[in-house]
Amino acid sequence: MSPNPIRFVTAQPFPRLAFGIATLTLGALAMGASVLFVRQADVGPFASAFWRVGLALPVLAAWAALAEGRRAFRPDRASLLAGGFFAGDLVFWHLAILGTTVANATVLATTSPVWITAFAVLVLRQNVSRAGWTGLGLCGLGALALVGRSWQFDPAHLPGDAAGLVTALFFAGYFLALSRARHTRSAAAATLVSTAATAAILFVVAILAEPTLWPSSTGGVAALVALALVAQVGGQGLMAVGLALVPPAFGALVFFLEVVSAAVLGALLLHEPIGALQAVGGLLILGGLVVARPRQADKPALGLPRSRPDPAAEGAATAQDRPPDRPSSRGH
Repeated sequence: MSPNPIRFVTAQPFPRLAFGIATLTLGALAMGASVLFVRQADVGPFASAFWRVGLALPVLAAWAALAEGRRAFRPDRASLLAGGFFAGDLVFWHLAILGTTVANATVLATTSPVWITAFAVLVLRQNVSRAGWTGLGLCGLGALALVGRSWQFDPAHLPGDAAGLVTALFFAGYFLALSRARHTRSAAAATLVSTAATAAILFVVAILAEPTLWPSSTGGVAALVALALVAQVGGQGLMAVGLALVPPAFGALVFFLEVVSAAVLGALLLHEPIGALQAVGGLLILGGLVVARPRQADKPALGLPRSRPDPAAEGAATAQDRPPDRPSSRGH
C-alpha cells in the first residue's frame, strides 16, 4: 500500500478552521514579541526564561480550573513531554544567542517546520503534497530574507549555530507533543501542565547558570510580567487552542510569523529599520502560508488522530458542525 500524502488540509468545518488559523497566527505574533521584553528585563537569559513560565502559572492555573476543574491539574505524559521539550527549546535558544549572531540563531531556530515534515516523511512514512513543499520552501526563503545580510558563516560560531539547530529540534518535539496532548486535554490543561514542567526544569538551570534570579528594578519586573502574560499565556495558550483546529503540518508553518512579528515590532518600538529585502521576506512567508493553507476535508495531517476541541473553539462553529467529544484517556 502506498503511503498517504500529507496535504495541508483538514476535516474541520470552515468556521472552526478559520478560527484555528486566527488563534495560531495571534499566538505566533505574541511569541515573536518575547524578544522585546527579554531586552528590557534586567536579569540573565536563563532567569528571564524561568520567569516567563513561572509567572504564567497562576494565570494558567485559573484558566485550567475554569476549563476542567480539578482534573486540569492531573499531569499527563504528552503534556509533561511537551514541557520538557519547551525547556530544551528555551535553554538552547539562549545558548545560540550567546554563541552566534542573532541572525544565525533566528534562522536556524525557525527550521522547526522542516524537522516536523521530516518526522512525517521518515517516521510516519507519509508523502508531502506539492503545495506543502512549496509553502515550506517559500517560508524558509522568507526567513532567510528577513535576516538578510546579517547572516554570516564563521567557524568560531559553529557551537552557537549548532545550538540554534538543536533549538529547532526541541521546538519541533514540543509542537508534536503538544499536538498529542490536545487529543485528550483542553488547551488550558495542556498549557498548564507543560508550562509547569518547563518551569521546574528552568528553575534548576537558572539556579546553576545565573548569579541572581531577581530583577533589580520595577521596569525589569514589569518586563518579566509582560513576557509571561504575552508570550507564555497568550502565545502558548493560543497555540494550544489552534492545534485542535488546524493540521499540525500547516500549524508549524504559521510559526514562521514569529520572525515577521519580531522584525515589525523591532521597527516600531526599537527603531530598527526594515529594508526592502526584509519586506520581501515577510511577503514570501505570507505567500507560503497562502499556498499551503488547508483547503478541503481529508485525513488529519501527520497521521495523528483528531485533537480534542475546546469549548471556546466549539463556539466558533455551528451546532451542526460540532463533532462529538471524545472521552479523555486515563492513560495520559
